Amino acid sequence: MDIFSKIEKQLQENVIILYMKGSPEHPSCGFSARAARALSSCTSNFFYIDVLKHNDIRLALPKYSKWPTFPQLWVNKRLIGGCDIILEMLYSGELLDLVKNCYNNKQES
Repeated sequence: MDIFSKIEKQLQENVIILYMKGSPEHPSCGFSARAARALSSCTSNFFYIDVLKHNDIRLALPKYSKWPTFPQLWVNKRLIGGCDIILEMLYSGELLDLVKNCYNNKQES
């Protein structure tokens, strides 16, 4: 399986996925820490990939997504954005709305 197929499979199998440095419990950078904390304040029902342990994904995902940095939040196979966007959405209430509605929207996509 090539790396892009691997990424697509991860996105297909997980409604909410956060590609980050480290884990939500032990983040390895401040941006990943803030993004994971923001997402965790809305739901515990998300999957994460530690890109520091998966070098192939760390190198390929920015090409796949056309988004150069980590973390990257994906919901229903759609890139939401990185740390700044996640925090903006948290403060505006959009992140909680997105999380609440994402499982309903999965069946429509």
